Amino acid sequence: MLRRWETSQLVSRQAGIAQLVEHNLAKVGVASSNLVSRSRFQKPGLCRVFLCLIPGFSLEHSRSPQWATLVIVFSHNGGGVKMAGVLDSVDQRTRLVGRNRLELLLFRLRGRQLFAINVFKVREVIRLPRLTSIPQSHPAIAGVTYIRESSVPVINLSQAIGMPPLELNEDSNIVVTEYNRTVQAFLIGGVEHIVNMNWEDIEAPPRQTGRMHYLTAITRYEDQLVEIIDVEKVLAEIVGYSTDVPEDLLDREALDSAATRKVLVVDDSPVALNQARDTLEKVGLEVISATNGAQGLQLLKDLAEEHDRVDEALLMVVTDAEMPEMDGYRLTTEIRNDPRLKDLHVVLHTSLSGSFNKAMVKEVGCDDFLSKFRPDELAVLVQDYIRGSSKR
Repeated sequence: MLRRWETSQLVSRQAGIAQLVEHNLAKVGVASSNLVSRSRFQKPGLCRVFLCLIPGFSLEHSRSPQWATLVIVFSHNGGGVKMAGVLDSVDQRTRLVGRNRLELLLFRLRGRQLFAINVFKVREVIRLPRLTSIPQSHPAIAGVTYIRESSVPVINLSQAIGMPPLELNEDSNIVVTEYNRTVQAFLIGGVEHIVNMNWEDIEAPPRQTGRMHYLTAITRYEDQLVEIIDVEKVLAEIVGYSTDVPEDLLDREALDSAATRKVLVVDDSPVALNQARDTLEKVGLEVISATNGAQGLQLLKDLAEEHDRVDEALLMVVTDAEMPEMDGYRLTTEIRNDPRLKDLHVVLHTSLSGSFNKAMVKEVGCDDFLSKFRPDELAVLVQDYIRGSSKR
């Protein structure tokens, strides 16, 4: 038996299958932008859209293994989109990863400027539920709400990135996200589109001050500039973070044995890059860095020209998943396809937590997966690899 929620109550992104929504809604003439942002239909009575909980059904990239969601579109006369077509769309969505492609959720805060975050980080888009205020909290925290038996902080994203705060009203929307094993919601204006893009079309932001400081990348959609939010920076400023590693966790003998080898950290977020660098340097390792996969790959090729064996100069590569120009999945694929680099130890270090990323680790050939940001776990992973490699 299917449990169902009509879209007026919930528009879920739990399985992260944006193309499925757009593709199947287009078949029955419903704009996905209307569905996601306003939960209304352009043609009332034409169809109904349900999110179905199917017991025993799972998707590798669903963040909650105990339940998986599919978006099923039923026409007004009782007909429906065939399940085979739905599953084909799921497969198509999964195949984006590893091919240097991504999907972005585009939205507005104030005015006409478009902002975006990666669909993989979005759990759902819903109307703003009732909020409870938190005394003496960060000014950008609008309050806490209760979503499916969990309390979720709601961040006024406009205020968090230095713009005037959005007003809370009955038309307010929130994007519920998962970053670094935590769930939080962002108060936004209207949701516009879900777009499929190539990482090669994503650029680093100009070196400017002000709001640009909160961007991890920029791109263009239909001749409009799209600013991709550096959510890791936003959360670091609100929640804070530490790069300290307890001394009793450190194996100084193992770390000293690898002191002559460097660690390459690849990440487009300055905050995330500094977090990893600070932790690794505190345990005594030298760090070199790159801000996207293409830059990291070129650095590795340069090292291959300088050394007979790159793995004797480089301990490991620690790479983010989503980056401009070339993502971490494609970087790993390029490393494995280069005879000079193929034996390097590659760690996927990303805020995109969940079983899907663990599956992609195997798909593209990463050696380890680590959710951001856990300095203790990063230190332990490095030490375990040093000890293991010394025995081979």
